Amino acid sequence: MTIDASTRSNAVFDQLRADLLAGRFDPGSKLKLAGLGQRYTASLSVVREALSRLAEQGLVVAHPQRGFSVVALSPADLTDLTNTRIDVETLAARRSVERGDLAWEAALVAAHHTLARTPLGEDWIRAHQAFHQALVAGCGSPRLAAIANGLRDASELYRIWSHALAHDDDRDIAGEHRRLLELAVARDAAGVATALAAHIQHTTDALLRYAALAEIDNN
Repeated sequence: MTIDASTRSNAVFDQLRADLLAGRFDPGSKLKLAGLGQRYTASLSVVREALSRLAEQGLVVAHPQRGFSVVALSPADLTDLTNTRIDVETLAARRSVERGDLAWEAALVAAHHTLARTPLGEDWIRAHQAFHQALVAGCGSPRLAAIANGLRDASELYRIWSHALAHDDDRDIAGEHRRLLELAVARDAAGVATALAAHIQHTTDALLRYAALAEIDNN
């Protein structure tokens, strides 16, 4: 692949991923190569490569002989993912609060400063990811931090759908992040774990209510 082709492939991947994370495709919807090629002005091979990479990230599903689709909204998977994420991410956050040094604390404060001053949009998504990564970065275990970050990345579409589908817009999300920072700086490990668990569970509860109203199968 030439440098130009590689650059174009990465650009299409970034555009498609951004559209997925912005909730511009419905859960479970088919992703047709021809239509995406027109949308992103790209060849079918470039679109197929981008979709394959997104399948590796868990954002789309590859169906043998049948192409690709957006991952479906599965209440069972959401519940399992949420429970696992709470177990792992709260452990990592608790250890960060207990073991994180001054550099970790300063990085967390800086990440929150950026998040609090970034308007909603793709930049906010990146700032939100960076804040949660900073929260667990002081846990002392790169493997634990990587697992926590991976689980959170896997839940990103569900978080997007909590707004786009479930209209979970009444919560004080900025206040929740500010509270996490305050507890972390105060070195309240138990408080951080409790607040983080509630922060994660809120999104799940909103989507499960939507799924029940929409009569989405629990698969």
